[in-house]
Amino acid sequence: MNTYLLLLILGAVLVLEGLPYFLFPQKLKSFYQQIEKTDIATLRVIGFATLVTGLLIVYFVKGKV
Repeated sequence: MNTYLLLLILGAVLVLEGLPYFLFPQKLKSFYQQIEKTDIATLRVIGFATLVTGLLIVYFVKGKV
């Protein structure tokens, strides 16, 4: 893999991760309080679904780039 592409992807991920903290700090704190009350099994299902969705996107887009 090209190092330039890897750094580009890492930068994009950091931008996307930082946006909610910058734009909606109060809502994010409230969201984290809700997460604390959520059942662990539910969080695992959400995490797994997100993981699979991300892998599918990477798999299908990888052939196009």
